[in-house]
Amino acid sequence: MVRVRFAPSPTGHLHIGGVRSAIFNWLFARHHGGTYLLRIEDTDVQRSRVEYVESQLRSLTWLGLLPDEPLVYQMERIAEHTKAAHQLMAEGKAYPCFCDPRDAETVVYDLDSGVGRSYDGVCRNRSYRPEELKTRPYAIRFKLPEDLTEVIFNDLLLGPIRADRDQLDDYIIVRRDGTPIYNFCVVVDDIYMNITHVIRGQDHISNTHKQLLYYNALGATPPQFAHIPLILGPSGGKLSKRDASVSVEEYQAQGFLPAALFNYLVRLGWSHGDQEIFTREELVEFFSLANVGKKGSIFDMKKLLWLNGIYMRQAPAGELLEHLEALNEVQAQELCAQWSEAQLMALIDQYKQRATTLVELHNDIKAFAQEPKNLDITQIAKWRTDATKDLVSTFADRMMVASPLNHETLLSAAQRVCDDLGIKLVNLAQPLRLALTGGITSPGVFDLIAILGKERSSQRIQELIKVL
Repeated sequence: MVRVRFAPSPTGHLHIGGVRSAIFNWLFARHHGGTYLLRIEDTDVQRSRVEYVESQLRSLTWLGLLPDEPLVYQMERIAEHTKAAHQLMAEGKAYPCFCDPRDAETVVYDLDSGVGRSYDGVCRNRSYRPEELKTRPYAIRFKLPEDLTEVIFNDLLLGPIRADRDQLDDYIIVRRDGTPIYNFCVVVDDIYMNITHVIRGQDHISNTHKQLLYYNALGATPPQFAHIPLILGPSGGKLSKRDASVSVEEYQAQGFLPAALFNYLVRLGWSHGDQEIFTREELVEFFSLANVGKKGSIFDMKKLLWLNGIYMRQAPAGELLEHLEALNEVQAQELCAQWSEAQLMALIDQYKQRATTLVELHNDIKAFAQEPKNLDITQIAKWRTDATKDLVSTFADRMMVASPLNHETLLSAAQRVCDDLGIKLVNLAQPLRLALTGGITSPGVFDLIAILGKERSSQRIQELIKVL
């Protein structure tokens, strides 16, 4: 039975790269009828914050990525991590290191830190008295097996990945202050959670070889590993705030739909032929690690906006209103106060055809509620003729007697007025659009009149007639 986990650290908001890992894990579990789990890796006490845990859970809830079983908090299992380290020490697979990190730089740093040299082995074969463990501070180091020449694993995406012995070390697994090291905690927790597959970013490859050492020492069968490509900025480097928003909550605040962001992130590194848009059911059916690329994928904001626009056009008006309420309840209530329910639903259906985000949708509908001020008739210069004033006035009269007030009757009335004066329909539609919205781009002008109603439409048209 497939069991996978997503394991964020609560040292910041949920990163866009992290949530893609969560999505891949979720899809892999769903495709195989398995279980998707969530572990909060909060052992970095100095940097972990409760507000970041809450933020990450909000983001995962928004995207429909909550786990199938209760959350696991790594800090709550510190006793188990420490117990496992002492078990290895009792079995001769780890040893106490009494070296003072403040005295000898060559002894301070193990390869985890990325600086200095590997441990010089001062304490590896040092004899000590049991009482020293009670009276002297010490770290616990993993004892690299004497006969070990290399560690190799077969990555499900990248194939065999090898690390020779000189790339490995007697790694610290418990610090001098008694806190276990991240990589050791991960292994103990994955064993506890019965994880069968670890799907994570390629930036974790360097952790895998040392983790495999710990699995073997603890007598556990390691999971299978798949390291997915990173999300890159337009320049091909690591995605940064200069390239795009980094946290999931920023995309929510900008008015993206969760289904659109979910779809986009799946396609950012995975493909199923040339298909771009998927239902979640299709993603579960088609998802396979075999179709995940090996190289990093470029984040393209324009493509995300395009995709979000498609999802908005496909969404029912009521669903979009629910998203608007979730985005900003106060602003959504303002729209409800400005329009009747029928008008608001109709306006959402009209303006969603042009908007690419919920923020745009809200702003457009809010702006339409306000009567245009200081009409700039230079905007309609290319459509204005000597007959424009008469054309608009005649249509305004016909509009007041149109029945029923809908797109078809208004279009028919406008067409008759234009035919009578020998003028193209656009020469009437654009001045009307200016009168209604204050601009020359908007949804269909006759649809807007039908929604706004005769009286309010007439008031706006009369203001235009005054300045023509």
